[in-house]
Amino acid sequence: MKNVAILGSTGSIGRNTLEVIANFPDQFRITYLSTNKNVDLLCEQAQRFRPRGIGALDEKAGTKLCTMTNGSLEMLNGEIGIEETVSRDDVDIVVSSLVGFAGLKPTIKALESGKTVALATKEALVVAGELIMRLVKQRNLVLTPIDSEHSAILQCLVGERKENIAKLILTASGGPFLNTEKAALENVSVAEALNHPNWRMGNKVTIDSATLMNKGLEVVEAHWLFGLPPERIEVVIHPQSIVHSMVEFIDGSVKAQLGVPDMRIPIQYALTYPNRAPSTYTRLDFSELCEMTFFKPDRTKFECLNLAYNALQTGGTATTVLNAANEVAVESFLKNKIKFSQIPKLIEKALSLHHAIHRPCLDEIIGVDRETRQLAASWC
Repeated sequence: MKNVAILGSTGSIGRNTLEVIANFPDQFRITYLSTNKNVDLLCEQAQRFRPRGIGALDEKAGTKLCTMTNGSLEMLNGEIGIEETVSRDDVDIVVSSLVGFAGLKPTIKALESGKTVALATKEALVVAGELIMRLVKQRNLVLTPIDSEHSAILQCLVGERKENIAKLILTASGGPFLNTEKAALENVSVAEALNHPNWRMGNKVTIDSATLMNKGLEVVEAHWLFGLPPERIEVVIHPQSIVHSMVEFIDGSVKAQLGVPDMRIPIQYALTYPNRAPSTYTRLDFSELCEMTFFKPDRTKFECLNLAYNALQTGGTATTVLNAANEVAVESFLKNKIKFSQIPKLIEKALSLHHAIHRPCLDEIIGVDRETRQLAASWC
């Protein structure tokens, strides 16, 4: 029996994780759940899964949560409370799915505490990949990716040697604006940008998918997870989202991991890794699969992808700036403060003004993140 703490249990990944765990009552036990602000749903989840403690990252939400539960559960609120959660002896696996930079410190704390981490917060590796992977290797820890693309690569690499890898191929659906002319992106609405054709995700990730920044962040994440340079990590558009990613080997062979677009599959693999467990999820029916198409992304239209590659090539805190500026830009777009087409412009401006710090410590990363957010917010 493995004890599981879910950071961000009310989000898309968190909800799907709870669905997976409900199918394995003899293998997993929920000990702690946390949210940012959605305390109503958190209380519903707590009533069903009976954790030992719950918490809210947001302070006001934490106060409300204390009132709602009336002392029936241990409260672990705020940043300090969440970090204490992942350090507990009654936690074996931490599912890190807090959105954005907020997931960084809890992820590091979980690893420092020797926990297995199932990582959905790709931003943690984007802003502090070198620091995190050094910790994983030094302490021989287990960090398994939840992103469907990185889960696919992990599965393709089982039994393979790193020196035999030629390149990684990340697939991208292309998002809602795949067939939209660049000029038309100037006036797209928030509702249009949130209308993803294949996946149901949180607002921030969905906008990142629409700009292709999500794929750019995944390139950075893949670099740190699998140790390959950016020139050996390729992105291809695959609108059907059936092939979740591929690995090409030095002999010309290519392995691909396929499946229906269902996040429960990579979540279950992350929790049971290196083993597999049976499931009742929808199977891929090749007889009904009309076509699978692949083509190069339009980098002149989706500028965020180039920005991510360039930041990774620069290294150090350049990817911290990339992430911070993107989070501010996406939030500003969702609030109708800037246009969709201004998102990459704001990120590019922030990167152009930054002098990267190489091999940064955590305090330096936090400082650069804070400064970038303040600067980017002043432009919105």
